[in-house]
Amino acid sequence: MDLSPAQRVLAFLGIVVVLGGMGAYLLIPGVRSALGQGHGPAPATPSASASGAAGTSPAVPAASTAPATPASPAGSAPDIYQWLPFSQADLAKAASVTEAFGTAYDTFSYREGTSGYVASLRSLATSELSATLARAYGTPGVASQRTRQQQVSSARTVIDSIRTFGSGSLTFVVTIVQTMRTKQGTSRSNVQYAITLTGSGESWLVNDIELASAGNS
Repeated sequence: MDLSPAQRVLAFLGIVVVLGGMGAYLLIPGVRSALGQGHGPAPATPSASASGAAGTSPAVPAASTAPATPASPAGSAPDIYQWLPFSQADLAKAASVTEAFGTAYDTFSYREGTSGYVASLRSLATSELSATLARAYGTPGVASQRTRQQQVSSARTVIDSIRTFGSGSLTFVVTIVQTMRTKQGTSRSNVQYAITLTGSGESWLVNDIELASAGNS
């Protein structure tokens, strides 16, 4: 509908007021901030990370780590005796008895009787094993062959490994290198045996000897 001149003036003034208010809101920060209060999320408080980035808070200390366990010196071997039921000296004594027994076991002469052969073993073997070896050495067929061929045997023993061990026993795998001299000439042989000892500390005696392939344990 048509407005009267007075109404047109009032409408024009209303439009001017509205436009002026909008211009103040858009152009003046203070007015925009005042009008925005209560109509949106409150400004976030600066975070610790933001403050730290700006240099306004103390630096966060670096995370500490527990000191590492000192490494073993390069090239050093672990103390294996902490896992064994005997000391290094115990093992050395047992090895010494084993080597001496193996050498005496295959060292003999056709001129030597049973008592002479067993004498070298008595301090190294149990009485039961010494008796068994004496019977084997004196077996008629074996003894007669030894005399007929004029056998003279010498030997040396090399320990190859430990097969089993316990709190009072050890089994070594050894190689007995035998040199046999007879009327026919000289021959050499290498035979592996399993030698078992009983005892502890400085006191060890052999109580069994078998071919290594027989599974002595």
